[in-house]
Amino acid sequence: MKPTAAALSNWFLPGLGYLILGTKIPLAIAWMVSLVGLTYVEFGIKEAAPEFYLPMFASVLVMNTAFAVDAWKTAKEA
Repeated sequence: MKPTAAALSNWFLPGLGYLILGTKIPLAIAWMVSLVGLTYVEFGIKEAAPEFYLPMFASVLVMNTAFAVDAWKTAKEA
């Protein structure tokens, strides 16, 4: 259950999965703080430059997926 919870948590909120696992704490906190700024920019781009919103959204999707996979692997190795 822990690998699944960590992966899903990291996908929805990058860093949270690491906190659940109790690992990579500085990275987890940095990503969670950075997420606030990234979300602000993402919503700002949607209004100000809609042509950039889809690439930004796709980039965040790829990033969240990578963090989910890493949390899954980290949990399985523990």
